Amino acid sequence: MEAAPVFEEFIPESDCDCPGCIHWRRTAPHSLPLRLGGHPAARGARRALVLAAAAGSVLGGQALPAAASAEVGGHLADTGAGPGAGRAMVTADEEPGTPQGAKSPLHGRPATGAPGPPGGAAVRATTRAAIIDRAEKWVAAKVPYSMDAYWSDGYRQDCSGFVSMAWDLGGNEWTGSLDRHAVRIAKEQLQPGDILLFHNPADPEKGSHVTLFGGWTDDSHTHYVAYEQARPHARKQSTPYAYWTNANRYLAYRYKGVGGGTPGGPGVDDPYGTRPGEVPVPAYPGRDVFRPGRSHPAIERLGRQLVKKGFGRHYARGPGPAWSESDRRNVEAFQRAQGWRGAAADGHPGPETWRRLFR
Repeated sequence: MEAAPVFEEFIPESDCDCPGCIHWRRTAPHSLPLRLGGHPAARGARRALVLAAAAGSVLGGQALPAAASAEVGGHLADTGAGPGAGRAMVTADEEPGTPQGAKSPLHGRPATGAPGPPGGAAVRATTRAAIIDRAEKWVAAKVPYSMDAYWSDGYRQDCSGFVSMAWDLGGNEWTGSLDRHAVRIAKEQLQPGDILLFHNPADPEKGSHVTLFGGWTDDSHTHYVAYEQARPHARKQSTPYAYWTNANRYLAYRYKGVGGGTPGGPGVDDPYGTRPGEVPVPAYPGRDVFRPGRSHPAIERLGRQLVKKGFGRHYARGPGPAWSESDRRNVEAFQRAQGWRGAAADGHPGPETWRRLFR
């Protein structure tokens, strides 16, 4: 039986004007993998070529050689059947995890604000409130997941692009570079705006993921609100610590530009623009505000603070301006965490509950 043909690619000389070399020079950039500068449309062409080669080999009565491979989103899918076995085609829908694009600059003109320093050359000061606010906007817009597309603000629509956007970085980072903009912290130090990062060097583009920490949902710290960019679109949901899979491989990080002596600005979780060393407690609105049937801005402010402190477990859709049983149960959990029992932990916030919650 004849051996399967082996193909080699030769790069033509730049001054060769034969039709074949001219055609090669025009199409070569589109045949490169996307992460190396190739054109996204070429991925489908490469898959089709692999399928055609595989079909030809099968019809010819022999298996693909070990060097033959199938590409999945720019990666090889190996059946692991041994040296003489072929490699299987895996479709995008079958891929586990959340693929990501490589580090890149912002694309196009951001919808608001001025372009930042290229590639995150300088640390931009921000607040936790601003980080969560930016994340909320993508969640509300249901930004579709894609490791090739970019949203109107210039950030890539994958997990690391999402964090780059929330942290207001000057470019699109990836899981292998986000830690350069952050410092390691312990689980006990996590606060809204921090991240949980899993970078897998063995398969960095397919086996890695990162989520934005939005606060604990229970006083035992087993679940948290995770903001993330995943299929089919940006989302916010209660998530087991540190994640659904590979939980013991995630590390907690804090953005270098948050806090650290830089005055904060008003935002969704910090309407008073807290400054370093200053922890203002808003005036207590009175007990009558927190009663069934009442609606007041202080109720939503209370709910957001409960989520920030890690006591938002009973919210199905997040806090709102109308007093609800979810508010009462979350307040009760906070009060019990203070060591209070009985009437002191009835779920109705008094002046001391309010003070401790906002201090």
